[in-house]
Amino acid sequence: MMVNESSEPLSARPQGPEEALAPRLPILVINLDRAGDRMAEIARNAAESGLSIERISGVDGKAVPPAQWVDVDAALFARRTGRGLLPGEYGCYRSHLAALSRMVESGVPAAIIVEDDIVMPPDLIARASAMMETLPSADVLKLVNHRAHGFEPAAVTPRGDRIGRCLWGPQGSAACYLVTRAGARKLLSSLKVMSLPFDVALERGWETGAETYVSETDLVGFGELRAATMIGTREDYRAVKPARWRRLPAQLFQLGEILARRRYARAMPKKAG
Repeated sequence: MMVNESSEPLSARPQGPEEALAPRLPILVINLDRAGDRMAEIARNAAESGLSIERISGVDGKAVPPAQWVDVDAALFARRTGRGLLPGEYGCYRSHLAALSRMVESGVPAAIIVEDDIVMPPDLIARASAMMETLPSADVLKLVNHRAHGFEPAAVTPRGDRIGRCLWGPQGSAACYLVTRAGARKLLSSLKVMSLPFDVALERGWETGAETYVSETDLVGFGELRAATMIGTREDYRAVKPARWRRLPAQLFQLGEILARRRYARAMPKKAG
């Protein structure tokens, strides 16, 4: 296992035993500087699973005053979500854009981007690579979701993993996803200005232009440190939520999202066999 700090080229990294059986697929781990315990835990997990990882220094939204936030449409965020934007959400969004930028700059054809509270199995790269080979048109493959209601399959990998899209959402979580270099470019362009939480924005292939799919079953799990959220508690979310009648624009937006998501899933090409 190797932990890199974004200094050497991704393609120069040695591979673990499972990685040697699959195409080169770097794993980029988003981690805040103040979250050393999380980095230590995922590094231990990577070592046990024989995986190489690279640390991406995350943006600590709680350390950035709102007056210094960049590329945020706070008014549109409020209309779409029915609440205010949390500092932790801002940091999460900017952190994922930083990871996508690192991946594009590296020149690698694809990478797995993860958050630091997941647990990676030894076969993560092999299974993810099989998905990419089975569905080469995919730009983004979500490898973990909080829910996958109304899953519609597009293809099945030789390892038995089903890939497709969901009729209902959001599925939630941007904790682990595979993205191609072309897909990363599309996301960086379409998501430059924040108007939704990153995990919600990532799923919206009908808006980003990135061919986006999900795995029916999760390829990774979550560790014990997940409970110590770095974004916001329930109390934090309640504090930025206005009266119900003021959330009508968000409800209308969500109705449009339901229709768009269903159209996107129904229009999905399906691979025979």
